[in-house]
Amino acid sequence: MITIEEFTDISYEVDEGVAVITINRPDRYNALRGRTVDELIYAFRYAWVDGKVGAIVLTGAGDRAFCTGGDQKERALTGGYGETEMGMFEIERLHRLIREVPKPVIAAVNGFAIGGGHVLHVLCDVSLASSTAKFGQVGPRVGSFDAGFGTAYLARVVGEKRAREIWFFCDQYDAETAERWGLVNRVVAPDELLPLAKDWGRKACALSPTALKTLKHSFNADTDHIVGIQSLAFDVLDQFVKTDEAKEGGLAFNEKRAPDFSPYRT
Repeated sequence: MITIEEFTDISYEVDEGVAVITINRPDRYNALRGRTVDELIYAFRYAWVDGKVGAIVLTGAGDRAFCTGGDQKERALTGGYGETEMGMFEIERLHRLIREVPKPVIAAVNGFAIGGGHVLHVLCDVSLASSTAKFGQVGPRVGSFDAGFGTAYLARVVGEKRAREIWFFCDQYDAETAERWGLVNRVVAPDELLPLAKDWGRKACALSPTALKTLKHSFNADTDHIVGIQSLAFDVLDQFVKTDEAKEGGLAFNEKRAPDFSPYRT
């Protein structure tokens, strides 16, 4: 068990009924290592069971990044994402928890939402973005992928064609484009982002918690079948990251060069 006082990679506070969970690794663009994911899981659970909490805000420390997914430097050094409480990188559990926690989860995207960080904001119930935010995927470039909620649910949010564009070409998109595509609900100035997220959270706190909980379960029901696809996809990913093809992507990222995947194309 990790207590709130023991958090090192994130911060957790409750402000007027709104739990604010902040990924606090700005020196790594708020990338996720194993410890980060463990702490996020505990934070969402603390918010779940706290009767004083009516809504949750997820954001990143600093003004450069919301979250940039798995820590590729950690992966290059250790072959994985570092030590974890249970010996597993439990990103799949975190994804499910964001959907299952019976309270609205508001993403406050303050910078880069890239790779696994992009998946996190998509899974939140609503997303608010700073005008400086950037969105996109990098998985196929760094030897990784999310073929669960990161693809199937994304397609529900923005449509099949745009979801495939995001994954197949690994470009980045500005906040205005994200709003136009339906990736985010609102774009505001950087200094207005967290206040707006908290304000939306307080609005949720004033509403019937049973109604909100039931509505969230109903919204999720249509895409709950993706859980099975996700489990299959992560099992495949566990095997793929051990291959030379995947390692080339991670190595190229850390060496700041273009990857050479040509030997693996058939």
